[in-house]
Amino acid sequence: MHFTELIRIKRDGGELSDDQLRFAIESYTADATPDYQMAALVMAIFFRGMSPRELSAWTDAMLKSGTVLDWSHLGKVCVDKHSTGGVGDKISIPLAPAVAACGVPVPMISGRGLGHTGGTLDKLESIPGFQVRIEPAVAKSAMEQIGVAMMGQTEEICPADRRLYALRDTTATVESIPLISSSIMSKKLAEGIGGLVLDVKVGSGAFMKTTERATELAKTLVGIGQKAGCETVALLTRMDRPLGQTVGNALEIEESIHVLQGQGPADIRDLVTELGAEMLVLGGVSDSLSAGRNRIEAVLDDGSALEVFRAMVACQGGDSRVVDAPLEVLPQANRIIPFRASGQGWIQSIDTREVGLASLLLGAGRAKKSDTIDPAVGIKMMKNVGDQVDAGDVIAELHVNEEGQLGAATARLDQSIQLGIESPEHVELFQGRVCGSMLERGES
Repeated sequence: MHFTELIRIKRDGGELSDDQLRFAIESYTADATPDYQMAALVMAIFFRGMSPRELSAWTDAMLKSGTVLDWSHLGKVCVDKHSTGGVGDKISIPLAPAVAACGVPVPMISGRGLGHTGGTLDKLESIPGFQVRIEPAVAKSAMEQIGVAMMGQTEEICPADRRLYALRDTTATVESIPLISSSIMSKKLAEGIGGLVLDVKVGSGAFMKTTERATELAKTLVGIGQKAGCETVALLTRMDRPLGQTVGNALEIEESIHVLQGQGPADIRDLVTELGAEMLVLGGVSDSLSAGRNRIEAVLDDGSALEVFRAMVACQGGDSRVVDAPLEVLPQANRIIPFRASGQGWIQSIDTREVGLASLLLGAGRAKKSDTIDPAVGIKMMKNVGDQVDAGDVIAELHVNEEGQLGAATARLDQSIQLGIESPEHVELFQGRVCGSMLERGES
């Protein structure tokens, strides 16, 4: 095959065969195709899109470019969850142990934060000693003994995706639903799972700003999973305000521990409960979502999920004392600076992306992949959308070590919050559910 012909076909709006798509991925992964030719093909895909058949074949080729994990010896259906990313999105950290405590194994491969969104791996690494790059034997032992492992992508898993992601990042082709979907699903399917629950964020803090685009992405992701034989469900959830109270790595671990203790903010617990219920149904241990919700709530309240988390931290080299004394074990910022309301009124909206960028300026995130994260810093929201404030009330706390970007961070936070004279209209946390080709509005 000639790669130039593949570019021409896609450029002109044609469809590539399964063999042609497989050749494109295999030749690029093997360094037989240069970056400039793959960049041309990716740009053609960006403008022309892919048919469902093309997308399935492309994703399958990416999946098979490396190792596919096998957990069949466990004798259970493994299930995972993926979020499209948001601000304060710490859901995976209490969710995975809770689901494992209910008897469904969770081999979770997570990512790092970039830009205004945080990454699960960065949050876990704020626990002293916690290792996200673990040997296969450690992962196998964790899955057998605890039922959960939370780890990073290895060199052997989806090498094609790593190369393509870097290429897309430098060629302005990131915002393509086929390319986003294949990147997400190739990594998730490589986990060897039988079920997947997707949390597709929509709003000012999400990559998908509108319900229409989020729905399109959700349907595409679910379609890929179903064609690959992995039962897949997607929930559309609100990301027009930070999740919970905290934005920042150690701060979000502390908040996650509160949720695992049966406490924590209502929106975090609600998301853990709803996503967990979906995972239990896919894992075959609950007959209904209602029963699944009850089981997740029970393991959060009786300490079972917390003990699974404790065991996972110890298994992956972390200081398990964090469960009982998070403030003593987790890194703490040198200063806590209050951010006060400049006027009186109701908080109408929060530009959540700006909050994420403010946290990044404090050192909690990365503008580029080579940046170093300060695990101690971040923002704690003391008020949120729908709250009434008076001038001088503390809306947020800035946890700070270096003050070089404090002024810029404070300015972004100030710009993000809009006050008004009336209480804003309530927006439901759950915006929809996609299962197969069906979309159900509202809570399921």
